[in-house]
Amino acid sequence: SMEATIDHTGPISANVADNALLLEVLAGADGFDSRQQSVQVDDYCAALGDGVEGLRIATLREGFGQLGFEPEVDDAVRNAAARFAKLGAKVSEVSIPEHRTAGALLGPILQAAIVQMFYTEGMGVGREDQYVGSLAEHNRGTRDRADELPATVKTLLFGTEIIRRRYGWHYYAKAMNQVRRVRARYDRALEDLDVLLLPTTPMTAPVLPGPDAARSELVAAAFAPTANTQPFNLTHHPALSIPCGIHGVLPIGLMLIGRAWGEATLYRAAHAFEASDSE
Repeated sequence: SMEATIDHTGPISANVADNALLLEVLAGADGFDSRQQSVQVDDYCAALGDGVEGLRIATLREGFGQLGFEPEVDDAVRNAAARFAKLGAKVSEVSIPEHRTAGALLGPILQAAIVQMFYTEGMGVGREDQYVGSLAEHNRGTRDRADELPATVKTLLFGTEIIRRRYGWHYYAKAMNQVRRVRARYDRALEDLDVLLLPTTPMTAPVLPGPDAARSELVAAAFAPTANTQPFNLTHHPALSIPCGIHGVLPIGLMLIGRAWGEATLYRAAHAFEASDSE
């Protein structure tokens, strides 16, 4: 029986156990979403407390030294890897060069997201899903207020439209096919490893650009922190971010990546790390 409760007044979860419980409640096929295939769920809370003895963890070399990185962030994450070793994990380093270029696939792939958000009102047309008519009506009004959209969204709208007019859907198709190759590259590394470890963002939370900042500055500020997260948004490997240090007054995030449907292993590792922080 699970008697834990989630504090709804704060973030989605304040600790690893709450996060595992939340996923345990939400995970699984919903019976409506046609994109869900062979969904696997686990007893995530049961993985808590198992420790990391013998767990194979590797720092992902290309996840460090990203553009705009802060040395203090990289150092804190490497120190976290050393802490895992002290807890009994087998810690090593792995190189996956594709990690540095995978984020570039997002550009043409966003063609589909822009079309769905602004041309089909957020509805995944052509699928037997459960549709929310009120959402379609709400999104329909966005086009009439397009000038109020943030600079990042405007840039994506113009960029994807230019790609469509010049090349059609050629690069979308090419990028989606490349995602399979990149996914297979991470999968090969995870055949001999249980967890990949890298900074969640290369830097701590940056100062927001001012109201008169150039569009280029706004776009750069928005996308620079996502260098390590973008690839896994595309490949769908489970990822979990946990705090591993402080730089000044700002928290540093440590990201753990696991095999497909391997969330329980991530919770096992994260819970052990969290517990060691209070020892």
